[in-house]
Amino acid sequence: FAELHAAVPGLPLASSRVLPGIVLRRDFAAYCPMDGELRALLVTEPLRPALTAPGVEFVVDSEGQYQASLRWITKRTEALMKHLQSNNVKLLLSSAKQEEVVIYYAKLYGVSVVECLSSEEMALISEITGVSPYAPFGDNMDREITETAVVTFCQPLLLVSRRCVHIGFTSVSAFQPHCLILCGPVDGVNEQHAAALQEAFTMLQQLFKTVHQ
Repeated sequence: FAELHAAVPGLPLASSRVLPGIVLRRDFAAYCPMDGELRALLVTEPLRPALTAPGVEFVVDSEGQYQASLRWITKRTEALMKHLQSNNVKLLLSSAKQEEVVIYYAKLYGVSVVECLSSEEMALISEITGVSPYAPFGDNMDREITETAVVTFCQPLLLVSRRCVHIGFTSVSAFQPHCLILCGPVDGVNEQHAAALQEAFTMLQQLFKTVHQ
């Protein structure tokens, strides 16, 4: 329920509504408008490659070597974003904070980015889509990307002064997510209404639970 409702203070209760899909309460790190269905990729790590593996010391002998290493990282990042574009990936949903070079090449190759998603939000998206996070540097980066989710729409959503991301997914099950936009004059009233609604949904779940004889 926490991931399927958004409380909006400062509006009358009558402004509350139900929206198809899910609402992520953060703004795009990169936004490239697009129409129709698109492919989305889930990631849990920074897409800018590291120079070394964890626990391994990286030593450079000169400023030239260091600059050459940075150029390698930049080219590797660009190659990855170009690879995503060639696989029709138009949206990155990341639990990790991505670095500026990733955002730059995402915009250049027409890939929208939403970052810093919670583990609960990532788990919900995985449940809806049946897709697991993608590991870009764990194997051959040139292989076809199959871990993609189908997104029916992806657009900015303004809730009073807060910019959010509104996404619709093609579900792999009967579960069709909808998000409750719960409005009220102040946070305290919204919290009371949210708690009451969650209790009501819990009661309905118990009421309609299948009884196995």
